[in-house]
Amino acid sequence: MILTTRSRPRPDVELAAGSRADDVARERLRTLAKSILTRVGTVDEMAQGSDLRLVDSFVYGGFHVVRELWKRCGLDEAIGRASARVGTDMPLEEALFAMVANRLLAPRSKLYCYERWLAEEVYFPEGDELELHHLYRAMDLLEREHEVVEKEVFWKVATLMNLDVDLIFYDTTSLHFEVDFNDKAQAVGNELAGGRSYPVQRKRGKSKNGRSDAPQIVVGLAVTRDGIPVRCWIFPGNTVDVTTVKKVKADLRGWQLSRCVFVGDAGMVGAANLVELSRGGGRYLLAQPVARGDEVTTKIIGRPGRYRDVADNLRVKEVWWPSKDAGERRKRYAVCFNPKEAERQRKHREEILAQLEAELASLRVPDDGHSKRMCNLLSTPRYKRYLRQTRGGRLAISRKAVRAAERLDGKWVVPTNDDTLPAEDMALGYKQLQRVEECWRSMKSGLQMRPVYHHAPHRIHAHVRLCVLALLIERMAETLCEDTWRNIRDDLNQLKVGILQGAAGRVVQVTEPREDTRKRLNQLAIQPPPAVLAAT
Repeated sequence: MILTTRSRPRPDVELAAGSRADDVARERLRTLAKSILTRVGTVDEMAQGSDLRLVDSFVYGGFHVVRELWKRCGLDEAIGRASARVGTDMPLEEALFAMVANRLLAPRSKLYCYERWLAEEVYFPEGDELELHHLYRAMDLLEREHEVVEKEVFWKVATLMNLDVDLIFYDTTSLHFEVDFNDKAQAVGNELAGGRSYPVQRKRGKSKNGRSDAPQIVVGLAVTRDGIPVRCWIFPGNTVDVTTVKKVKADLRGWQLSRCVFVGDAGMVGAANLVELSRGGGRYLLAQPVARGDEVTTKIIGRPGRYRDVADNLRVKEVWWPSKDAGERRKRYAVCFNPKEAERQRKHREEILAQLEAELASLRVPDDGHSKRMCNLLSTPRYKRYLRQTRGGRLAISRKAVRAAERLDGKWVVPTNDDTLPAEDMALGYKQLQRVEECWRSMKSGLQMRPVYHHAPHRIHAHVRLCVLALLIERMAETLCEDTWRNIRDDLNQLKVGILQGAAGRVVQVTEPREDTRKRLNQLAIQPPPAVLAAT
């Protein structure tokens, strides 16, 4: 311990020569010095006779920040109230925090989290009371109370960070399992998880990650303009995107988010969905497919109008269809054009046509006008759209198809039922749908949402929800620091904790924060941990 003097002494100990205060102040200083020496001994004794040894050390900065952000967004209180409603005295809040922190700092299985991470890789004294079954019971509690917990936490985060909830972005992804067969029958969750019946979850369907051979589930996620997750949904693996909108819209309406603008991709477009999204004054922005030969490609794309420059890679024009004189309810579209993407598509098509011309030049047509090589060309997605078959049975490049493709280069269409949004905001709003894609990448790569080691539906659902909670904390940190979580975590992990053991006792001490660490803590508005965490 080091004694420091102040530039201006306190009045009650200020020494005045020749006064009685001199003796009183000196006596107080002797008493203080005697107390200190009784505790730690003299400097010489500490240097020569101390038996303190560093027996263990842990990386601590990232864990400290995750714990503080967990409290800031109200997860500790929300989980505590959920435990009280269930009537359990198990340390489920600590168990849930441990699993979420593990996702953010060293994502592994729940078994690894308990046996190795909590026991050997992190300083978390509260985790000493945890047993493996506490982790699984905490997952059951989260599955049972997730709607209440997610709603409380989202609105607290929205208030703390002053989130813009005018736009809600929604998208789905698939999460496959390394199993051979679909689930056979419905399953029922245990009592702590609510005891409800789940439909068959793991089924084969259209995979978004190239694993159509494996059973999967479909996960939906809604996020704000800043990429902060609102809530998630889990559907059976054979669910089509267009069928999920009704439930998502109903759930968001229950959160008083029905008046926001719903932003989705082309998979959400459907007549029934547009009606559903419009109910109750709801508004939407959706991407309309432009290669189906429907009203969009035949009438909207070619509608006369002048493009307005929004950015170097974005031009927009507004189109109403049908015209005012048609006597029908008009639809509003923003036709978007990306010159750079159009140039890329043009060069790519030229390469395909050059390859196709070489294939056709070397193609031999048999007497019956049919060959395996011709069938391969006609069935290959890369070439078939540009091919036609002549009356003589030969293959030739369709110039009509080439011109139709040129007409669509770099273009996409965004329909809406909101008459107040400018066309520029419609285009920019839809482009921000990439926020959901960024969240998927983060959850699948950084937070390692898969592989999933669970087979019971309520545990699978809870695992996904844990990953979403981890994503919430990660996005909070990234928004405040304006940097990636990987860089933030690396800077924070320069802060470490050491355990010193001696005959007189045990001290847990934190290293002095370095400049990078202190900068991150200031950005997050989090105080450094105390120099001594524990002393016995």
